Amino acid sequence: FDGIIHYYCNYFLKIYFCIFFSLSCICSHGLAGHRTQENFLQFKSPLVVAYFNVDYDKNTKGTNYWRNRIMKVAEKFKNKLNFAVSSKNEFAGEMSEFDLTAKDDKPVFGARDEKGQKFRMEDEYSPENLEKFLQNLIDGNLKPHTKSEPIPESNDGPVKVAVGENFNELVVENDKDILVEFYAPWCGHCKKLAPTYEELGKELQNEDGVEIVKMDATANDVPPSFEVQGFPTLYWVPKNQKDKPRKYEGGRELEDFIKYISKHATDELKGWDRKGNKRKTEL
Repeated sequence: FDGIIHYYCNYFLKIYFCIFFSLSCICSHGLAGHRTQENFLQFKSPLVVAYFNVDYDKNTKGTNYWRNRIMKVAEKFKNKLNFAVSSKNEFAGEMSEFDLTAKDDKPVFGARDEKGQKFRMEDEYSPENLEKFLQNLIDGNLKPHTKSEPIPESNDGPVKVAVGENFNELVVENDKDILVEFYAPWCGHCKKLAPTYEELGKELQNEDGVEIVKMDATANDVPPSFEVQGFPTLYWVPKNQKDKPRKYEGGRELEDFIKYISKHATDELKGWDRKGNKRKTEL
């Protein structure tokens, strides 16, 4: 019996220390903690990050000068937002996701809400501009920032080109079934698939209810509902279930795509039956 009590005491003690350690790690960062590559997972959204020359080894005074000014504004919003400071050199890649460029020594600001949407402060830093940005962020008055290539001037080819800025219009708001490919220009498998995918677009060009789409996932933000961990990744997006895209797991030959689309199309195709057999053309 003593052994059982000892076991459970140790068990709950371990749980207590795990919880205490996790909380102390988060709380120890303070109002605008120093966010690094080692601890960034401890900073939770909604999070506002100030990027500048953060260097506590060689420039503590300069680092704290900006951090203290930021904290004076952050104090007013601490109940609704989390804050951090990060090195503009250490997080250069992250800054590029916001299209942020640090100018002189002044900080620049990027934020993510609880949905993962990105926002950036367009105006140059001043306490007044920062406060205005934070208030607009809380009030929902800001347009999320989307990493995007320019929208194509002409997009009437057999395979439509989606970019960050037109993805909703082309895929989510489109009243057609969509097959969309997320690719990377350097990916060998993507290059191999390209001619087949183009041929598929040509084959289905006269189908009113289906659209074939592709997007460079390295140059454009992929919407959160599409999980892309490798290339190419394809999704089937039925016109009546835009909120439930289905990952395409079938073969990658032309016949495989046509059979899949023939079977899953919301409205039966004009050129193929449900089994993917080509219909005979009446003379």
